[in-house]
Amino acid sequence: MNDTKFTGTRSYVATDDLKMAVNAAVTLERPILIKGEPGTGKTQLAIEVARALGRPLFEWHIKSTTKAQQGLYDYDAVARLRDSQLGDDRVHEIANYIVPGKIWDAFVSAEQPVLLIDEIDKADIEFPNDLLQELDRMEFFVYETKKLVKATNRPIVIITSNNEKELPDAFLRRCFFHYIKFPDKETMEQIVDVHYPKLKKTLLKEALESFYRVREVPGLKKKPSTSELLDWIKLLVAEDIPPEALRAGDTRTAIPPLYGALLKNEQDVHLFEQLVFLDRRSSTR
Repeated sequence: MNDTKFTGTRSYVATDDLKMAVNAAVTLERPILIKGEPGTGKTQLAIEVARALGRPLFEWHIKSTTKAQQGLYDYDAVARLRDSQLGDDRVHEIANYIVPGKIWDAFVSAEQPVLLIDEIDKADIEFPNDLLQELDRMEFFVYETKKLVKATNRPIVIITSNNEKELPDAFLRRCFFHYIKFPDKETMEQIVDVHYPKLKKTLLKEALESFYRVREVPGLKKKPSTSELLDWIKLLVAEDIPPEALRAGDTRTAIPPLYGALLKNEQDVHLFEQLVFLDRRSSTR
């Protein structure tokens, strides 16, 4: 196993706990299961690990209709039938109709790759169990061609989940687990600085204060995430919004400008506006 350690990158602020978790999973030769709020950089982690270690990256983004078999390979029976009707000589070799999936691609990589299985919880509940043996043994059998596909170099497997459904215990036992906590203000400052190094400190301070105030509103259906904060700051800069427009002390501007970048559904917008209205009424009495 390669002894290179993940230490983060210039474009990705990784906490010490996260770096330790990635390196522990690599040492144990187990998949690392990453959970956390949407927008906390789970998917980006795999990209940055591959970049930091100089490894090829294979990304498998899971949908509700995705089947585990598709990560291994697909047999294109329709194409073979079409070619047989056209008299194509390719039909005599079934291997011509085997389409490798992302796991296959990772297994045959000439150098140790990073394999991302993104949002595994979107698929059917049996999906993780259907991959247990393949990820354990790092091999699978192609029944149509009687061929065994075995990993040339064991991939670094990073699996993400948004906790939409519980994952099977048998699957969890085989993973190293890490939960990405939502960044505190100090860590968030570092993240924003990576993306906007020239941002004025006064604007950054007021934007973060306002952002965390919105996140603390009780009853929000979807709290704004890191990616939404970055979008919001981009708009604040583009529209030249002054820092004082974000301060909570002025009730006339208690609702942050351009807050549509932070709140993404009408229930949260309505709730937020109601709370601000009630706060204004109480402050004028």
